[in-house]
Amino acid sequence: MPELSRRRALTAAAALATTAGTLSAITPASAAGHHDSPGTFDEVYKGRRIQGRPAGGSGHHHHGAGYAVFVDGVELHVMRNADGSWISVVSHYDPVATPRAAARAAVDELQGAPLLPFPAN
Repeated sequence: MPELSRRRALTAAAALATTAGTLSAITPASAAGHHDSPGTFDEVYKGRRIQGRPAGGSGHHHHGAGYAVFVDGVELHVMRNADGSWISVVSHYDPVATPRAAARAAVDELQGAPLLPFPAN
């Protein structure tokens, strides 16, 4: 087996650096897909009407990446985390995959109690 020369070591290091640079350039493009706004939904879940849609220019500051969720017509404040998961003001410590899942988790947590309006700052 040939000995590792300085030239071979530098060539291998350059190849690794090029591969790492290519992978880091590809990764953000594929990960950027989680910033797309989820689709609209409107359903009855456990007797409660839950809705979700892209938020319009209502003047409210939405942390949910421009997405609004409602339970029985009352806005459920949602927020999208950096990893793409969603949380709500009702189930803040239980991240879920979609705003629909956040609405369902809120209905589960409310156990029939009405969702009270959350004052916007």
